[in-house]
Formats: sequence, structure tokens, C-alpha cells
Amino acid sequence: MYYVLQIVTLATAAMAMALPLAHLLEWPGKLRLNREQYVAMQRVYYPGFTYAGALEPLNILLALALVLYTPVATPASWLRMAALILIAAMHASYWLVTHPINRVWLADAKLSSAGTRFFGTGGERPEQSPWESDWRPLRRRWEMSHALRAGFGFAALLLLAAAAAL
Repeated sequence: MYYVLQIVTLATAAMAMALPLAHLLEWPGKLRLNREQYVAMQRVYYPGFTYAGALEPLNILLALALVLYTPVATPASWLRMAALILIAAMHASYWLVTHPINRVWLADAKLSSAGTRFFGTGGERPEQSPWESDWRPLRRRWEMSHALRAGFGFAALLLLAAAAAL
């Protein structure tokens, strides 16, 4: 059971890290897009990435279970605890930085009822949004949030792998 938990935790950590890493890798190409193209591209991601995003809370629970199953005050326990903190930081940065911007990108998009609830949009956009005049700072913040998330995820994955190797 313990080894299965290690493998499943590593696999979910890798899959959760893959999402922000994909955004990070496409960032240079997306810098060439104008506002309309960029916003259109953002909306392409949400159906698939939203489902895959469910891996993050699952990964937190699995990493927590792994920490609880690991003997206390061992090198593996410290590595796994650090990985759990990084996984939680990756998830928190989504809610604190990325999600509010997603709401802006999707403000006037037609979403499913589940999508509308998740992103907190009503399908309506305010008359004038602050990002209308200069949307680039918002784009930079969104892209940087994924760079940060990819870094957290990659470091957590390395720590989990190191602990498994002990």
C-alpha cells in the first residue's frame, strides 16, 4: 500500500505540474498575440485544464497521506513535508493569482453552468473593465503565475522522487 501511495502521489504531482508547465512553455509564442487573439486563446484551455485541475487538490490529499504514513523525523519525512508545502503553495497561487484573472478573461464567455459556478462569472462583463485599456499587465501576471506554479510543482516533484529513492 505504501509503495502504491508513493507512485500515485508522484504521478499526480507530475500531472498537476504539467499544466502550469505547458502554459510556461507556450508563453513566448503567446507574447506575439494581440489582445483579441490572446483572450481567444485563453478560452481554449478551460474545458480540459479545468478537469485536469482537479488533480491539484487530490495531490494535496495524497501528499498529506504520504507524509502521515512516513516515519517521523526521517529524511524522507522532511522531503515529503517540504513537497506537501510546495504542492499547497502551487494550489494556493492558483486561487490567489491565476483564478481572479481567469474570471476577467471569461467574464463574457458562454460557459456551462458548472463553468459559470467555478469561475464565478455571470456571463456578463462590466461596461468598462480596467484591463480594456492596457491588458498586458494582466497577461504578464497570469503568465508569471504559471511560471511560479510550474516552479512549485517541479520542486515538489523532485522532493517526492528524492524521498522515494531513500
